[in-house]
Amino acid sequence: MTGGAVIPAVLDGRRALVTGGARGIGAAAARRLAAAGATGVVLDLADGLDAGGLPPRWSALPVDVTDESSVASAVASAVDLLGGLDVVVAAAGIVPAWTSTHDTDLDDFDRVLAVNARGVAATLKHVAPHLGPGAAVVAVASLNSWRGDANLTSYAASKHAVLGIVRSAALSLGPAGVRVNAVAPGPIATEALRARMAARADATGMSVEEAVAAAGRGTALGRIATQDEVADAILFLASGMAGGITGHLLPVDGGIGA
Repeated sequence: MTGGAVIPAVLDGRRALVTGGARGIGAAAARRLAAAGATGVVLDLADGLDAGGLPPRWSALPVDVTDESSVASAVASAVDLLGGLDVVVAAAGIVPAWTSTHDTDLDDFDRVLAVNARGVAATLKHVAPHLGPGAAVVAVASLNSWRGDANLTSYAASKHAVLGIVRSAALSLGPAGVRVNAVAPGPIATEALRARMAARADATGMSVEEAVAAAGRGTALGRIATQDEVADAILFLASGMAGGITGHLLPVDGGIGA
């Protein structure tokens, strides 16, 4: 549904919450859900929220997903604003600097796990009581949910944990008619990726554009995916079109894993 295609109103009347929705994949997901008819609330760190950048009929609330009381308060406020919840996208996450195993900073390791894994667990814990039959949760995992990375130990560990959380929640919430899935982006064309590629470019002598192109050559499509393509996958899993799918990890990686 990229490239200016018309997005069907598959979420008309649905109420959505998106963590990490102020930027990157989370912001793209909020735009896609809104275009499909959902009203919603974006949750993100206070200094990243920009009410002017929200989709129409959407609100913004501050949250720190590493603080359970903050998550509980933000979810409660979102439910009050929307009158309930039908769709939840857990997109809050961080990518640390590249470091080898023997240079792992364990304080940084704890921080990455706190945001990427514990944040998803806290979000699920506090949205679950508000979800009923037909509701859907989509977490943003990663290709590093099933493969390692020599220079991203903490990130790979956190995204492996996200997959375990998602599959366990799918089993726990399935009897209530709630679906829980995840998308697994590979390298995605975002400003965050360009910043990481800048570090790689400095190390190899390539330009940022050359480094991004090199990442694309490792995919079946010969290019990296876009954040809007990840948002399309999130919309699919959040909609009734995926009504029989739960506990699933959907790669959006250009075919890296093919």
